[in-house]
Amino acid sequence: MTTRGRIIIAMSGGVDSSAAAAILVRQNRDVVGVTMKIWEAPAGAREGGCCSMDDAMDAARVCQKLGIPHYTLNAQSTFKTQVVDYFADQYHAGKTPNPCVLCNQALKFDYLFRQGAAFGASRVATGHYARAARFMDYPVIAAADDRQKDQSYYLFSTTPSRLENIEFPLAHYDKEQTRALARELGLAVAEKKESQEICFVPDNDYKAFLRGLPGGHAPMAGDIVDKAGKALGRHEGYAGYTIGQRKGLGIAAAEPLYVLGIDPSANQVIVGGREDLYSSALHATGANWFIPPEELAGLELSAKIRSRSPAAAVELRIGGEGGFILEFAEPQLAITPGQAVAVYHGDLLLGGGWIERRL
Repeated sequence: MTTRGRIIIAMSGGVDSSAAAAILVRQNRDVVGVTMKIWEAPAGAREGGCCSMDDAMDAARVCQKLGIPHYTLNAQSTFKTQVVDYFADQYHAGKTPNPCVLCNQALKFDYLFRQGAAFGASRVATGHYARAARFMDYPVIAAADDRQKDQSYYLFSTTPSRLENIEFPLAHYDKEQTRALARELGLAVAEKKESQEICFVPDNDYKAFLRGLPGGHAPMAGDIVDKAGKALGRHEGYAGYTIGQRKGLGIAAAEPLYVLGIDPSANQVIVGGREDLYSSALHATGANWFIPPEELAGLELSAKIRSRSPAAAVELRIGGEGGFILEFAEPQLAITPGQAVAVYHGDLLLGGGWIERRL
């Protein structure tokens, strides 16, 4: 038996976390499978993309096949306050939230580490495609070998003190190798489809979800305006729009129009041409760094403003109270407030923050 101690593997019921658990078992590790019940869909609504009761049962069957214990934990309260409320508040503030990043931090790591003591575990593993690494003698996260599946972007907000005790068994696997391992072991989830939806939003209908929340996030109609403030049309609630959006504006114009900004105080959606979507800098808040920020000076850095966007060369300026500015070598398209920005040195993720505004 390994001397690294008992490890909890977060299991969503999908093929990735199932294969990750299998890899740990093959390493003769002392593994406990844990599924978090995080959300209960309203009566009559279809449950979302992961962590439903069906998914929990899939995870339990995989654990039975692997010969490891499985537990389902009720994390709904934590998820509601730290992820769902954040999601609604960000839309209400005219931003486009990224709840998956917060879920990774608040649930898949912080919550599981807190619960781990009950299982005698001090380590956590997940089915993310990412790698644990070291840089300048600090633990960091690195991009997975399979760049097409790399999920390091979603992990920028991981608590730095947790990194020494986090493992990514799929670091050196691609998706087909992951499925092949599941097939080899006869796991029923080997061909299970991936969900691209946010798990707590039924049918991916954000507007209906926001309308149904207690506390009044109901949309209110307002103007769609150009950069000069001239009304061009009407919207049925600004939360249904995001920076860079072209479809669904309902405006006839000589040239295509795109959403440039959202002004909650005026209840307006601002539109303009594609050229107006480009900007060369952004201001971010809520910084989380895996190495001391003063040691970032002099490093060649790049940043990703979306999970699938290419990393672009940047200059970093650290500000006060967790803020920083990134200046891009080349203008970037549709920098979106509310989204995460992840900062890299080569393939090493060094941290990041939340986009507050483009400059």
